[in-house]
Amino acid sequence: MSGQGATAPTLQRPAADLIEPVEEIEIAAAVGMAARRGAPLFVCGNETKSGMLRPVLAARTLSTRGHTGITLYSPQELVISARAGTKLATIVAAVAEQGQHIIAEPPDLSALFGSTAPQTLGGVVATNLSGPRRIAWGAMRDHVLGVRAVNGVGDVIRSGGRVLKNVTGLDLCKLLTGSHGTLGVITEVTLKVLPAPEMVGTIVLPGLDAGAGVAALSAALGSPFGVSGAAWLPAGAAARIPALAGFAAPVALVRIESFAPSVAYRTRKLCADLGLAAEIFDDAASRAVWRAVRDALPLPAAPDDAVWRVSVRPSAGPGVLRAVAEAGVRGFLDWGGGLVWLAGPADSATHDAVAAAAQAAGGTWTLMRAPETLRVAVAVIPPEPAVLARITRRVKAALDPEGILNPGRLYAGL
Repeated sequence: MSGQGATAPTLQRPAADLIEPVEEIEIAAAVGMAARRGAPLFVCGNETKSGMLRPVLAARTLSTRGHTGITLYSPQELVISARAGTKLATIVAAVAEQGQHIIAEPPDLSALFGSTAPQTLGGVVATNLSGPRRIAWGAMRDHVLGVRAVNGVGDVIRSGGRVLKNVTGLDLCKLLTGSHGTLGVITEVTLKVLPAPEMVGTIVLPGLDAGAGVAALSAALGSPFGVSGAAWLPAGAAARIPALAGFAAPVALVRIESFAPSVAYRTRKLCADLGLAAEIFDDAASRAVWRAVRDALPLPAAPDDAVWRVSVRPSAGPGVLRAVAEAGVRGFLDWGGGLVWLAGPADSATHDAVAAAAQAAGGTWTLMRAPETLRVAVAVIPPEPAVLARITRRVKAALDPEGILNPGRLYAGL
C-alpha cells in the first residue's frame, strides 16, 4: 500500500529526557521550569507527525500522551471535551456509540509517516489536518469550541467554552489550532460533533483526465445534492485502493452522505445530471474508498520520497500536477481539486519546483515528509510577507517569550 514502510526521521532523545506529565498542573510546572532555564522543549503527543515540517532542536521532549480522558460528552448538545493525550480513536468510538462523528474527518497518516502509535486529540488539533469533508463542513479549527493550554511561561490559559457562541476578544482556539505546539501546549479540547450519516454513496466517473475530472467535480459540488467529498485519482493512484482496483483509467469520485433513501435518490439524480458514464458504489465500498483518500493512501510515494500538500483554488489543481510532472513529482487531487497531494525526489530542486508551482497558482504548500537534511535546509511552509511576519513574531513573543516551545518548527529562528 502506498507510503507503507516510510520512515519519519526525527532527532533521537534519551528516555531520561522524556517528560510525560499526567495532570495539567504538572505540564504547567514542566513548562515553567523550562522557561526559567531557557531550555527548549519538543512538544508532542505520540510523535505520529514529528516527521512534518522542520525538526525541533530540543534536548527534552514534553509529551501529553499521559494526560488522557474524556472530561465531558453531551450528545444532546453535540459537544465533547477531552484531554489532549486522549487517543483520537477513543473519541471516535465514544461519539459513534451515540450515532455521531467528528466533523472534520481528520486523516490518519500512519502509513505516510511509518508510525504505529495512535494519534492523539491534541496532535490532530495542533496540526489542523482535515479530510475530504473539508469542502463541505470546514476545517478542524472550525469545530473547536474551546481549548485549555499552557503558554510558554507555564501559565494555564483558556479560550472558548462548551457552546457554539462563546468567543469574545481574541479567539485563541483558532490561533492554537494549527500552531504545531509553537504557541502553547494544548491540554484539553472541546469539539462540536454532528450526527453521523446513515449511508455513504460514491459516484465513480472513470476515464476523465485531471482537467475534465475537476470540471465534473465542480459541477457536482455546485449541484443541490449535498456533495461531501470530491477527489480525482490518476490511474496508478486509483489502483492502490482495493475497491477501485478494477479501474485501469483515472477516476473522479463524488461522495454523498445522508439517510439511505436520500443517498440512493441523490446519487442517481446527480449521475443523470452529469451526463457521464458512471458507477455507483454502495455504503461499504464508499467508506473504504474515502478512508483511503482521507489517509493519502492513493499517493504514489516511495519510502525515500518527499511529500507535499499544496492548497490552491480547485480549478488550479490540474495545472499544479502538470507543472511538477517534469520534476518527477506525482500526485492526486482532493477537495474538488483544491488539495494537491504530491510525492517526488527529496531534494531542494524538486522542493523548489513544487513551491514555484504552488506560488504560480496563487496557492500555498506544506512539506509534509522529508529527510531531516532537507527539512532543515528549505522552508517547509511559504515565507510570510514582512508585515505578517512581524505579527507572527509578536504573537510568539506574547505567548512564548523565551521561545522554548517547538522552536524552529515552522520557521527557522522562531
